[in-house]
Amino acid sequence: MSDPRTLLEIIGRYASTKILIVGDVMLDRFVRGDVERISPEGPIPILKSKQENRMIGGAGNVLSNLHGLGCGARLVGVVGDDDYGHMVMGLAEAAGGTSGDLFVRPHAPTTVKIRFLAGHQQLLRVDSELARDVEGELERKICTHITDILPLHGAVILSDYGKGCLSAQVLQTVIAGAKQCGIPVLVDPKGNDYSKYRGADIVTPNRKELSEATHNAATENDSDIVEAAQKLITQSGIAAVVATRSQDGMSIISSTPDRQSFNRPVHLRTHAREVFDVSGAGDTVIATIAAGLATGANLFDSVALANIAGGIVVGKVGTAPIRYQDLEHSLSQSDHAGDSMLEITPSGDFTALDRARRAPLCDWDEALEQVNRWRARGLKIGFTNGCFDIMHAGHVNYLNDARNYCDRLVLGLNTDIAVKLLKGPSRPVNDQYSRAVVLGALGSIDMVIFFGAVHAGDDSTARKLIQHLQPDIYFKGADYTLDQIPEVPTVLSYGGEVKLIPLTQGYSTTHIIEQIIKPAA
Repeated sequence: MSDPRTLLEIIGRYASTKILIVGDVMLDRFVRGDVERISPEGPIPILKSKQENRMIGGAGNVLSNLHGLGCGARLVGVVGDDDYGHMVMGLAEAAGGTSGDLFVRPHAPTTVKIRFLAGHQQLLRVDSELARDVEGELERKICTHITDILPLHGAVILSDYGKGCLSAQVLQTVIAGAKQCGIPVLVDPKGNDYSKYRGADIVTPNRKELSEATHNAATENDSDIVEAAQKLITQSGIAAVVATRSQDGMSIISSTPDRQSFNRPVHLRTHAREVFDVSGAGDTVIATIAAGLATGANLFDSVALANIAGGIVVGKVGTAPIRYQDLEHSLSQSDHAGDSMLEITPSGDFTALDRARRAPLCDWDEALEQVNRWRARGLKIGFTNGCFDIMHAGHVNYLNDARNYCDRLVLGLNTDIAVKLLKGPSRPVNDQYSRAVVLGALGSIDMVIFFGAVHAGDDSTARKLIQHLQPDIYFKGADYTLDQIPEVPTVLSYGGEVKLIPLTQGYSTTHIIEQIIKPAA
């Protein structure tokens, strides 16, 4: 087993790496809602759509994982000549890539996968694509671009989804160019003929893919995996196989073992954890291996980190990427087991859940991951926001009332800078971390997140945070009317609900401050 201190040192070097991804990029759309009845037109469920999420998929998910790990990364791929293509370009830039690395294929659609889900249950997937190899001038432009930028990187990932970006010429250009520069090439494969990847350093098939690529060889136990992998190495000309095996972990089989780390096939076991979704786990694994190799780490340590990373992301919902903080946290735990889940409780049932704990302070990405976990378990998510400078009975009553309408209540807390812009230079009385600690100790609060304006004139509302989390219910005090609340259109745009909570009269932070500074009679 690798020394956790060594693995932490590798993670610390991720920020200095640059990794090139070449492969099939796509748009993933997730349409979520509720099924309450069956169609009278046929025995099919009617999905009442409540929200839609869009994210970059395929090779784009590898980019998202590398961005989450803190690595520098570029993604070379192909999009269609349509609005979805422009959307993918924007998402690539948001994930740390460059839109200039994505080539537009004329008169072709962007690959789009639309998933319809009721809770955590997928009802239907609809694909739109043109699965045909690039050719002609487009292929030449891609190969020239790869040749120009390849030497700037410490590792290359070929992400093959069979959509046409990785033509034979593109594969040959990448593998030959990387070999000339001494750069490792990792392949997330597609299809049964791995000879097209000849010369690559590592291929990462799952158990099923390994079997199919070796004429349906057995892949049930360690010995089967080793035999099938050695057969694949011999017939395809790939240097090493890292086989992902779901609950059985991962196996490394190499034709040229690294004697500093291992000199025979190695099997790494998965740490037990609750599995929510295996979508995208393969992208996480190959991204983490590449990140390790790009730092100069050996294959064993790189795969050990990937094994931990894969175990983490299957506990997330959807194709959520890994983050280097996840790895650091996991390595700080003696069993790498990660955090536990709260039990499911019915809405407003305080007696069924031990609330004697402090709600976590999360960044926006951590918050979204936790909200997705709660939502996948059928829990109703509530959200409210404010300064909460000096806590008083009115605050506590308001938050308790809000919590009675939802299963989890998330609180957006204005930062110190935002409070000064809203309330004046003498506020806040308590700094943001002190306020977060007090709020997190309340039984009504399940999570605290900072937000707010940075400069005068910036948007001081919670609209961006609400759009990011898309809670089921947005709570606001009944001293406002709906037309006075700027967050309302955002909430309604994705099918959320706005609920006004009556306030306890006679309490306010301003009144408390006035009483404190009021001269004694």
